[in-house]
Amino acid sequence: MTQVEAARSGKITDEMRTVAAREKRPVEFIVEGLKNGTIVIPVNVGRRGRYAVGIGAGLSTKVNANLGSSSDEASLEGELEKLKAAIDAGADTVMDLSTGGDITAIREAILEASTVPIGTVPIYEAAIRARMSQRPMVEMTEDDIFETIEDHLKSGIDFVTVHCGVTRAVIDRLRKSGRLTDIVSRGGSFMLEWMHYNDRENPLYESYDRLLEMSRRYDATLSLGDGLRPGCLADATDLPQVAELVVLGELVARARDAGVQVMVEGPGHVPLNEIEANIVMEKKMCDGAPFYVLGPLVTDISAGYDHVAGAIGGAIAAAAGADFLCYVTPSEHLRLPDAKDVREGVVATRVAAHAADIVKKVPGAYEWDVAMSKARKALDWEKMLQLALDPRRARQIRDSSPPQDSNLCTMCGEFCAMKKVKGVMSEESS
Repeated sequence: MTQVEAARSGKITDEMRTVAAREKRPVEFIVEGLKNGTIVIPVNVGRRGRYAVGIGAGLSTKVNANLGSSSDEASLEGELEKLKAAIDAGADTVMDLSTGGDITAIREAILEASTVPIGTVPIYEAAIRARMSQRPMVEMTEDDIFETIEDHLKSGIDFVTVHCGVTRAVIDRLRKSGRLTDIVSRGGSFMLEWMHYNDRENPLYESYDRLLEMSRRYDATLSLGDGLRPGCLADATDLPQVAELVVLGELVARARDAGVQVMVEGPGHVPLNEIEANIVMEKKMCDGAPFYVLGPLVTDISAGYDHVAGAIGGAIAAAAGADFLCYVTPSEHLRLPDAKDVREGVVATRVAAHAADIVKKVPGAYEWDVAMSKARKALDWEKMLQLALDPRRARQIRDSSPPQDSNLCTMCGEFCAMKKVKGVMSEESS
């Protein structure tokens, strides 16, 4: 029985109870969200009991970290180091996007080591398998694609990104649009190339029922990929992007009818003034399905600091109703991230998520900030360090410049405003 089927039949699973406790919500709230599709709990049937993370309306904003090798850098040890960095920094989920080396071994090692849900993009491996069998990627068959997806689900993957919305009609929109950066999604480009070469409709769209049956069997969550997401500000909120979203809205409804958990992926590069409209549009067109956004990046020129641009966009997106933020690292657009990049990306995105949770009145979010403020007023440095979103980093900075008076810091020293005002207020009240 899937989580959705359990909710619809009135059965409360251990995962529902765990999510309710973590989110400080009644378990009935979680059950109702699963029933109507506004909440998902990505956990493969083969991995139940290991973790439970809720994503969706009324819950805290979640953060995903992308890992994965490439043809230039392929190290199993390196990916496990990045996995540890992501989890230690507070990532709620990770995705293995490996395209180099022994990708099966990397995926299995990540699955074994992870304490959070794991996602993948199976079309990457389907293309690599074709290449390894001395065939061009475009010659992989529909069965090749679906067999790879099932292999991922069978191994225990909790959610898969599938680019079902890249249809021939949507590609016609793209050809007529005059887009500046065309397609920047790897999965989207694979599907476009395959469709062009084979003169066929996207098999993930055409055989969507096959995908639903497979997903239901493993209770895997479908993450409907945004193959036409804008890769620059000039392409944001254009007709190809919206045309794909229309298709995804239809596929959300079909997934729910089949008892399959589903969420929708979103942009991309979006200017500040268009972010809220993008969130409202997705929620309306996809009937409140959880929205998983990459960034969004609010400028195209922040190379080396794209984690900052992504955090700015992520805070606005989540405050407007996005449920799930995919991190961006400082190395985005430049190279494969290392463990340090992963940590920085996760923490920056967690700052964005928490800022949005205050706006969304997520239970406990504002109270966390109040506790920090009380500790600052009391000059309780140990409490302040414990309450910091990244306590390790906060402690490192504090210890790097010890003050003469341990009650103060080297920013203000004896001129600390908190200490001075506290002294005056104490005199007036005595």
